Amino acid sequence: MTSENLPWEDPFMAPLLVLWLYLPGYLSNTAAMLGGKWIPDLTGMPVYRIDGGGELRDGNRILGDGKTWNGLIGGTLGGGIIGAVLYYFSNGNRLESAPFLDPLSSYGTNSAQLSDAWFYMGEGAITAFSMGCILGFGCMLGDSAGSFVKRRIGHKREGSVSSESPLLDTLPFAVSTFFFGQLLLSPSIVGSSDLLLGMAILLVLTPIMHRGFNILGYKLGLKSVPY
Repeated sequence: MTSENLPWEDPFMAPLLVLWLYLPGYLSNTAAMLGGKWIPDLTGMPVYRIDGGGELRDGNRILGDGKTWNGLIGGTLGGGIIGAVLYYFSNGNRLESAPFLDPLSSYGTNSAQLSDAWFYMGEGAITAFSMGCILGFGCMLGDSAGSFVKRRIGHKREGSVSSESPLLDTLPFAVSTFFFGQLLLSPSIVGSSDLLLGMAILLVLTPIMHRGFNILGYKLGLKSVPY
């Protein structure tokens, strides 16, 4: 197999491949909003804030109203559901189908059997679900870390008051999602170090993509601010 056939070495294809394989993490924030805001608003379900309303010595909340146990669970399970959906659409795909590769496949530096992995729960969508949950939780953890740092430097978002901090709104969740995938999801392709080039490129593009989607949401009336 020549290098021309390897999508993770192509500067154009590599970030698309990473985005596809890590989509459960990238979309977990939407699932978190579903579990932490939309469903409670529609059903009256109680919302449990992770920091319990607590503040640190700087007078700012630890995490803020936007970080809830409801959202954490919703984002994690949402990542799992997205992972299962990705597997459904890409089951058995090989290199010629890049970037839409099967997340349960193993290429490149991964030589071990997927069935030996700690997250393996049987053939098919159930293992893809478990992998998606891991990426979703990684996203939620990174997003919470970004929120913690934002409050330490005075960038608050409480109730209807929002703050603009594009890098802290995007890079922590992306870096944490990639870290969880690389650390925990080998020997699947999702945990392969061959994806590092695509990850680096995608990290540069993520704040731009995030801002673009936010502006679109603002113009469509789905967001109160364009960030």
